[in-house]
Amino acid sequence: MATIELQDVSRHFDRSSLGSGFSRRGAQSSSGQADRAFAERVVNQAEIESAAHANSSQIMALDHINLTIPDGQTLAIVGPSGCGKSTLLRVVAGLDTAYSGRILYDGADVIDLPTKDRYIGMVFQSYALYPHFKGQGNLGFFFKLHKIDDKAAEERIRVTAEMMGIGFEALLDRKPGTLSGGQQQRVAIARAIVRNPQLFLFDEPLSNLDAKLRVQTRIEIKRLLHRFGITAIYVTHDQIEAIALSDAVAVMRAGKLEQVGEYVALRDAPATSFVAGFLGMPPMNLLPGGVIADGALQLGESRLPLPDTIRAQVHAGQGVTLGIRPETIQLAWASNASVHRPVAGGARLRGTVHMIEPDFARQEQTVYIHSGALDFAVITDLDAAIVGATVEVVFPDDQLYFFDAATELRIS
Repeated sequence: MATIELQDVSRHFDRSSLGSGFSRRGAQSSSGQADRAFAERVVNQAEIESAAHANSSQIMALDHINLTIPDGQTLAIVGPSGCGKSTLLRVVAGLDTAYSGRILYDGADVIDLPTKDRYIGMVFQSYALYPHFKGQGNLGFFFKLHKIDDKAAEERIRVTAEMMGIGFEALLDRKPGTLSGGQQQRVAIARAIVRNPQLFLFDEPLSNLDAKLRVQTRIEIKRLLHRFGITAIYVTHDQIEAIALSDAVAVMRAGKLEQVGEYVALRDAPATSFVAGFLGMPPMNLLPGGVIADGALQLGESRLPLPDTIRAQVHAGQGVTLGIRPETIQLAWASNASVHRPVAGGARLRGTVHMIEPDFARQEQTVYIHSGALDFAVITDLDAAIVGATVEVVFPDDQLYFFDAATELRIS
């Protein structure tokens, strides 16, 4: 087991080198190619950034990352494609050494420690099994590579097979081509476990599985992480996986860490509007275009009074983005319903329903409302409103979030 620390770690790529390989400390990249995510990010940045940034010769894949993963804990890393999640894994694993800063395993800098000597178990999206080996051979290859006694290897494989649960031993005598996606991923996980690693690295391991297999494999991974107490970094796009498997969540954006903490804390107290709009199912409504005027927030045709604590931190003319979660907005009435509902105090807005997404399992629906220049979602009871209905909603005063439009930081 190990405590992993990243101290001011940065990794940049030259745009001109994309697709032609990167220089490393003393060696060329084994793949000779850039990560596909960063090739995509070059295109995305050129489209969405200013000309000065788009024409920059470098892309910061990791931008001064400072992070500590305590011994035995699992950190889930989430963020949009190309934000640096997989590159962070490669750097921690030692597959990419062309970085600045320090990476420490239990306080020891590992820049000169080869990947094979770091006792890492890695599980990939693509399974990465040896197709000509049976399951037994895939698990045993590590021992052959390190010239470990066959009897010791067989015992480790036997113990690992027992840990993997019912039905796993039957997979040891089959080649990957005869296994389903879920079975292949079980073998890949077992191959990582059999090494007795001090660090697990998961790079979107469930993204190729169907919904049922994702749930089953997620449960299995959670059981194994709890049983072994191994430090783990888990990269995913799926917030459900992040919630289910991790002790803490890190949100990345354009190579930077936006916020790190427990999922509930990040969801309820986002540090930036990006985190607020990224986390949550559905995420927080973000209503841009607000301006501070006369101690209130002028947002479109609506004027919202500011809490005293917020008023003391803003100034006239300041741009502010208003945030509110869909489940906290209250539906006061709808033109298709005859009953008016009691609601808390707060700003009232009228609008038109332009789309509805029902969730029959939870007996609720997400209602998308257009109000002047504003669009936002509201979670309410099934059949509370229909498409085309005029509705009035209330934004409770104690459920509002305020973000500075220029810095995106939360005003709290």
